Order: sequence, then C-alpha cells, then structure tokens
Amino acid sequence: MLPFLIVGGLGLALLLISLVIGDVLDHFEIGDGAISGTALAIGMTVFGAAGALTASSGLELVWAYVVAGALAIAAYVVAVLTVRSLARSSDGEPASAVGLTGVATASISPAGGEVSLDGPGEMERRLAYADAAIDEGARIRVIAHAGSRVKVVADQS
Repeated sequence: MLPFLIVGGLGLALLLISLVIGDVLDHFEIGDGAISGTALAIGMTVFGAAGALTASSGLELVWAYVVAGALAIAAYVVAVLTVRSLARSSDGEPASAVGLTGVATASISPAGGEVSLDGPGEMERRLAYADAAIDEGARIRVIAHAGSRVKVVADQS
C-alpha cells in the first residue's frame, strides 16, 4: 500500500502547487499541451487513493494496481479534456460594455463610483467614473470602457 500512498501524496502536492502558482508543466512544449501538470496531478492522486482503497479492501495487490491504473487514466483524460474545453471557451478579451445601460449603485464622480449594468454576462458591479456627478439610483449609459472601469453618462432616454 505504501507505493499508492507515495504516488497519491506526490500527486496531491503537485496539484496544490499547480493550483497556487499555476500549471507547472505549462512552460514545457510537450506534445502540444498533451501533458498538463494539473491533469497529471489529478491522475496521480486518483491512482494513490484508488490503489489504497482497493488494497485495503482485501483484494489481491495486482487488482489494486489494475483498478488504480484504470481510474487514474480515466481521471487524467477527463481532466485534460476539461482543461482544453475551458481554454477554448475563454478568449481572454472581455466583451466591450460600450452602449450598455444600467443603474448607478453608488454616487459617481470623476473620482469614481459604481454601476450595475443590464448587459448579457453582467452579473457583478463595475467601477465607474463620469465627467459630471451622477446620483445613486440614476439610469446610466456606458460611453467608454477601459480595463475593468467604465465611463458613464446619465441616460436621458
């Protein structure tokens, strides 16, 4: 059972490192991204856990390796496919908020404020600024988008 605990422990350590500082193997061009440090860590952790559980259930040790290996490969494949799917779905470019309307959730001035926008995917509040003061609760319209901040004017419609 010791080999399962060692491999599982190393996988858990690699997983924690990957979650804290990023994918460790991301900087190596191995198989065009076929090897992911996070997916490898998941596979190692599943191998260790499945092997330890199978070995402790009283089955022969060979079956512990077979079950642990099969589950580890399945976990690795699922993790790689999930990471690739997530990477394809994120383009890194936030959608422009110019033209969206919303409500001032705090007073807005040239120094700053906060708005809630009515656009698709706009679930959180954004930092905002304006050339003229806008009171809390007033309808606004976005005229510029810079990073995470938006420039707004009072909506006259």
